[in-house]
Amino acid sequence: ELYDPRPNGYTHVVVTHTPARIVQVAGQGGEDTDGTLSPDFATQVDRALRNLRHALQAADADIADVTKITVLIVDHSMARLQIFSAAWQALLGDWPAPACTLIPVPRLALDGMLFEIEATAVLPV
Repeated sequence: ELYDPRPNGYTHVVVTHTPARIVQVAGQGGEDTDGTLSPDFATQVDRALRNLRHALQAADADIADVTKITVLIVDHSMARLQIFSAAWQALLGDWPAPACTLIPVPRLALDGMLFEIEATAVLPV
């Protein structure tokens, strides 16, 4: 009874089994290693996704282990959604899509920040 969300890079329901190791990754923005933000939305998305993957890998996880993402977009529009969706799909590849909630917001924590993504990953113990 639900529409097929796979073209948008997510699924409606993810089931995990315990015992499991749960990794929570805080919201990752598009800052480079110096904390600089590009004014370009697509550049911020690409950098935030790289930052997310680095954070996951630091916990011995990867995109394939992600069960849920929350995406925050400043001044959300269909154009911005398409930019995020294309970048996310490219990163996701053939891995299973996680559950996803996208929240349009008026601003984020840092001046100039346009995009943020947080994730939960679940791995076997």
